Amino acid sequence: MLEVRDFVEFEKGDIPLIISVPHGGVIRCEKIPERSNGIFGIDKGTTEFAKDLIKLLKINFRMRANGNTIPSYVISKIPRGQIDLNRDKALAFVHTSLLAQEIYNFYHNKIQEIIHSNLASHGRSLLIDIHGFEKKSRPPGFRDVDLILGTNNLESLFSKSIPKRDWGKNIRGKIIQKFLQLDIPIAPGHPRRREYVLTGGYITQRYGASHFLEDSKTIQIEFSDRIRIYDKQFRELVLKTLANILFENLMDV
Repeated sequence: MLEVRDFVEFEKGDIPLIISVPHGGVIRCEKIPERSNGIFGIDKGTTEFAKDLIKLLKINFRMRANGNTIPSYVISKIPRGQIDLNRDKALAFVHTSLLAQEIYNFYHNKIQEIIHSNLASHGRSLLIDIHGFEKKSRPPGFRDVDLILGTNNLESLFSKSIPKRDWGKNIRGKIIQKFLQLDIPIAPGHPRRREYVLTGGYITQRYGASHFLEDSKTIQIEFSDRIRIYDKQFRELVLKTLANILFENLMDV
């Protein structure tokens, strides 16, 4: 007998960090109809990337903070073509399927539950929503990048607008600065060239500081297929860099 938990992998951690992977699932369910509108592609390799990031974070905390610490995570196992968990419920699945609705509700309820727990225990929560894109799909004339950060124009990090001079003084700015130092192309990152920028989807906007709770911060990170699939050495560099940044941000209380 199929259960909702067969299609969502999750764990509650003990630090105020949540890793979400809504589009990496590959386990199809015959009882759930295929969606007919929207985008259907699987973000290949995002689940594996997220799990490797979690492993590196565990190593960082064990080696550098002497603790068996883990982040929380919520990972979809079902394909985007059946349920798009990064969309509003009205557009996310075929509504004749009660199982699809239960899976959708479970995924989002779990995120909300962990955010509330993080805020109660730590006074803050950061959600990283992991996605993938193909470099060949980049529109012509835009700067070539391998990572794209989406924060809904910083609204997912701050409940009120902040001065432009402070745009880089946060986790988004730290990520951009470090990857630019390593000469890894990231957007936003070049104010004088056309950027292929995504503002972040439903999860980023829904659970960010401006639309959910002030101390609930969210960032959507899109990783290129070069990172996720084609260049193992580059993938390792990106993983280690991001894990270090997140670790240092979590330790900077």
